[in-house]
Amino acid sequence: MAPQILWIGLGNMGRGMVKNLVEKGNLEKPVLIYNRTRKRAEDLAAKLPAGKTEIIDSVEDGVKRADIIFNILSNDAVVKATFDTILKGDIAGKLIIESSTIAPETTEELAKLVTEKGAQYVASPVFGAPAAAEAGQLVFVPAGSKAAIDKLRPYIKGVMGRAEVPFDDKPVGTSLKLKLLGNTFIINMVTQIGEGLAVADKIGVGSDSVRSLIDLMFGGVYSLYAQRMTEGTYWKMAEPLFSADNARKDAGHAMNMAKSAGAELKLTKVADEYLKSVADYAGGDKGDIAGIYGAARLNAGLKYENGA
Repeated sequence: MAPQILWIGLGNMGRGMVKNLVEKGNLEKPVLIYNRTRKRAEDLAAKLPAGKTEIIDSVEDGVKRADIIFNILSNDAVVKATFDTILKGDIAGKLIIESSTIAPETTEELAKLVTEKGAQYVASPVFGAPAAAEAGQLVFVPAGSKAAIDKLRPYIKGVMGRAEVPFDDKPVGTSLKLKLLGNTFIINMVTQIGEGLAVADKIGVGSDSVRSLIDLMFGGVYSLYAQRMTEGTYWKMAEPLFSADNARKDAGHAMNMAKSAGAELKLTKVADEYLKSVADYAGGDKGDIAGIYGAARLNAGLKYENGA
């Protein structure tokens, strides 16, 4: 019998992932979707083919009906609270796929609680911006038993993702370690671009010239962030693509992870200082990671907003 899927969390990443799951997943049943703010679920369902999703009003209801549960939420506290609800139900025989970016020890703790109740647990954070989620081009990092990951795989390549970096039969925390380390690459890259553009503004080279250099020499995600900065999107956008709060959460987990192993992420500490400035100026849940450019401009004696 075809599995019933429940999706919890319709943020910037979750919405695109559900879209591709519905459109490309060859599902026989509507995806049950839940979001704390119901309107977000309603807006998504209205954009998708009729009958392909079903909005539910409680996690409890969804857990009762689901065979496979996807969860992707913003931080450890929200994830833990959701699992408190999930674990109250009878989850024996179900598969839970946790895709949030949380601390490795948090996912290990949740996996233990889930497996003790007779369910399977896969930690599978993803790499890629919201645009990649929308395009079905994410990179999945699944960890857990191979038998459980194999149940996830039909929904990865060609559906929600383009590839995976697998950790079959490895501790579930392994995937979060790679995810956090990978996110420091992004955070540090954004910091370098933001600093460079701010200095260019200050010394008369001009941010547009730096952007041209970035486009010619690096391209890809470097160019996307440079565009977000030079065009002022970082301060004009109504909703951040990667909020300062979430970036700081990831940076903090990564620095703690390194410290616990006797190592250090010095560059990430600098980036976190900039992110704190973004949060202080624009709001932690409103300021975008690309606002590091604005924070660097403030440090240089310029306005946070470019072109304003």
